[in-house]
Amino acid sequence: MEDRFRVGMVWSMEQRISLITLGVADVGKSRRFYEKLGWKASSASEEAVVFFQLGGMALGLYGRDALAEDAKLPPGGSGFGGITLAYNVRQRQDVDRILEEAQQAGGKLLKPAQDVFWGGYSGYFADPDGHPWEVAWNPGFALGEDGSLTLPA
Repeated sequence: MEDRFRVGMVWSMEQRISLITLGVADVGKSRRFYEKLGWKASSASEEAVVFFQLGGMALGLYGRDALAEDAKLPPGGSGFGGITLAYNVRQRQDVDRILEEAQQAGGKLLKPAQDVFWGGYSGYFADPDGHPWEVAWNPGFALGEDGSLTLPA
């Protein structure tokens, strides 16, 4: 390991996320939902697990019960799980377009787009398994050509 990952004598975890895996009821149905949004599944995908490349990270879809078992957690649970995913857009009007596309693909509108207290414009949809996605235009967060988000220094 390189010294750049050490803090004093303690090894530190790099500040990044590599993969987000969503536990889903039906992997095939969830795959079709994201593909209707225009996403392309990776060749690493199988019947039991699907991966989508998201810039420098990836999204995985895996059976909810199998994911819970793998993590040694109980599979039950409903309602808000304490996490949302976000998709930032380059222009304000893209928020409404993406929310509409998500509904047409089988998602559920949770919150229509509206001006928000932090100066942007956002709304929420849920994928077929209820995972909440915020679609946001934030004039303070720059997006690169590849969609990468850069926070202010």
